Amino acid sequence: MTHATLINGAMAPDSTHAIDASDRGLNYGDGVFETMRMTRGRVRFWDLHAERLRTGCERLGIACPANATLQSDIEQLRQLQPDGVVKLVLTRGAGARGYRPLANGVPTRIATLHDLPTTITTKLRLRWCDMRLSRNPALAGIKHLNRLEHVLAQREWDDASIDEGLMLDSEGELVCATAANVFIVRGGELATADLRYCGVRGVMREAVLRTARNLGIPVHEEPLWPEDLETASEVFVTNAVRGIRSATSLDAHTWVNDEIARAISRALDTHA
Repeated sequence: MTHATLINGAMAPDSTHAIDASDRGLNYGDGVFETMRMTRGRVRFWDLHAERLRTGCERLGIACPANATLQSDIEQLRQLQPDGVVKLVLTRGAGARGYRPLANGVPTRIATLHDLPTTITTKLRLRWCDMRLSRNPALAGIKHLNRLEHVLAQREWDDASIDEGLMLDSEGELVCATAANVFIVRGGELATADLRYCGVRGVMREAVLRTARNLGIPVHEEPLWPEDLETASEVFVTNAVRGIRSATSLDAHTWVNDEIARAISRALDTHA
């Protein structure tokens, strides 16, 4: 359920009629967004979310609002409900028809507040997605508004026994899950896709990498392939709202170990 919508810092009385029909975010996916978990009025990993938002804006050439402006939006939402999911969307703003953006366009800032997930499955059954991610280093890592590949991937199944789908890129490298980054454990060391061609550098992914290093766990960002999952002793996925969740199966392959995932999760909770 959406509890509130702010447009450029002002509460929208009717969120279904709040966006200019010529907005480039709506028409072209021209923008970036962050989805964040707020607990007791505090956005978890805000520094990482703000950093990725700035990076995305720089990459797309969109003026990023000041940190104080973004914090003001979050504060308005916090006063309504201290626990929830906060989504920040920043588009290039309204513009004329056509792909070429206006040089003096004014960005549109949208902040919404939603309920936290009522249940979070921590032991996941995975599948492979047929949908492949396109390679484009210019967009790799940022969380831009064009998520069509992930939308189509999630349309591929309606089997309630499957919790997530894994996605490869056009050349067959493992990139991510449909709504999460993927980690594997081999010989006590942690590895995740380097995302040099596509995929989102997730905030929880970054937090896991930092925490693993602090715990003395060797970490690697490198190309991963489907066969790497078969030799892994442990597989888990990460998401800023849902946290760390361990995989138990992928087709006929199963995993029973989640020691590294639990250790990192405990460390994150301790310093949250």
